Amino acid sequence: MHVKDFGMEKNSDSDIWDFSKNNGFTIVSKDSDFHQRSFVFGHPPKFIWIKKGNCSTEEIISILRIHHQEIMAFGMDPESSFLVFE
Repeated sequence: MHVKDFGMEKNSDSDIWDFSKNNGFTIVSKDSDFHQRSFVFGHPPKFIWIKKGNCSTEEIISILRIHHQEIMAFGMDPESSFLVFE
């Protein structure tokens, strides 16, 4: 799912954070603001930070596929708030 699927592409980070929290979503983003927010507010929602410069959507999909098992374990871990991939 993408924020566009919910008509939220122009919403603030706070709106996206709250929507994700209230609907059981994990946020995946290249935006470091969400990383900082995860430190301040904890989880939910969980946050996956793609810490990579300019890259294509295909590269992000590839990163997520390569780390699929790690992402699944992260989702099941009640203590983990964020996960970083470079």
